[in-house]
Amino acid sequence: MKKVLVTGGAGFIGSNFIHYILKHHQDVMIVNLDALTYAGSLENLKSLPDPDRHIFVEGSITDRALVDQIFAEHKIDTVIHFAAESHVDRSILNPGVFVDTNVVGTFVLLEAARRAWLVDKIVPVEQCRFHHVSTDEVFGTLAPEDPPFQEDTPYAPRSPYAASKASSDHFVRAYAETYGLPISISNCTNNYGPRQFPEKLIPLMILNAVSGKPLPIYGDGMQIRDWLYVDDHCKGIWKVATQGREGETYYIGGDNQPPNIEIVKTLCSILDELLPESEFAPHEQLITYVTDRPGHDRRYDITIEKINKELGWAPTHDLRQGLEDTIKWYLSNPEWLAAIVKHSDYDTWLQKNYGDRKA
Repeated sequence: MKKVLVTGGAGFIGSNFIHYILKHHQDVMIVNLDALTYAGSLENLKSLPDPDRHIFVEGSITDRALVDQIFAEHKIDTVIHFAAESHVDRSILNPGVFVDTNVVGTFVLLEAARRAWLVDKIVPVEQCRFHHVSTDEVFGTLAPEDPPFQEDTPYAPRSPYAASKASSDHFVRAYAETYGLPISISNCTNNYGPRQFPEKLIPLMILNAVSGKPLPIYGDGMQIRDWLYVDDHCKGIWKVATQGREGETYYIGGDNQPPNIEIVKTLCSILDELLPESEFAPHEQLITYVTDRPGHDRRYDITIEKINKELGWAPTHDLRQGLEDTIKWYLSNPEWLAAIVKHSDYDTWLQKNYGDRKA
């Protein structure tokens, strides 16, 4: 049985990954390390398939003694490293937190893995893999006519968040080159789906719309992103971590490129269909254009040719259907939302980020 350390497993992508692995891979034991910051919640870990194969540890990836203890006690042979501060707006308001978690935390994990696998040799190193989950934002922005990001695209981060993730990527590769640590990296596009903390675009728009609140759109709303349903991402990560070539980077994307305003209008259209009696329909009337954020990247796009060709992975969710499934999940889980809002700074952050933005 593989002994997998999942960092950030109470967060959005991490918790969906744990649900996926426990459901589809019976030969895996998971140790889940999460600090339970505002974006991580035990609510995300309810109703796990086969919960006896899941061990939760509350703690920070920057706690070297704790991380060393986990490796030694559980004979960890695989790391899936999700844990990260990941919201650009928050990185603009408080960049230091992003350096601590994304850079220092990744360094601590790498050191612990190096000691466990290469020095203490608690498990054969040929059975080990340190998989680092990164983002397309490390590559900066694309002009409308530019080709998509390739696996060899130079790094050009433009926000404190992107810079912190770029730094962590470089540390992971450096440990492979310098110490021979068995690593892989995946860079993903914008994820969406169940259990996403409602500061991000799609859940924020859903929750504001059903409450009749304004739908704040940055600038002209023509920022272009590639949208990846979270279950597709989880499948791709496991393929890369278990079948991908050691030391390689793979891009995982949704293979679509709608502008943000199109995403929001699609959400409104679906809500109109699902909630025809809503006093706020048509929900598109709630759209409000507000001042753009500083350094807002205009367009992201990545190629998924490598992961498709080498590992046979491709997204399976159609964007509109994925958005409809996501809306239905939020509408069906009001108790999840109430718990998340109650135990986080959600309302305070909304006021801080959007309160002074001019229409």
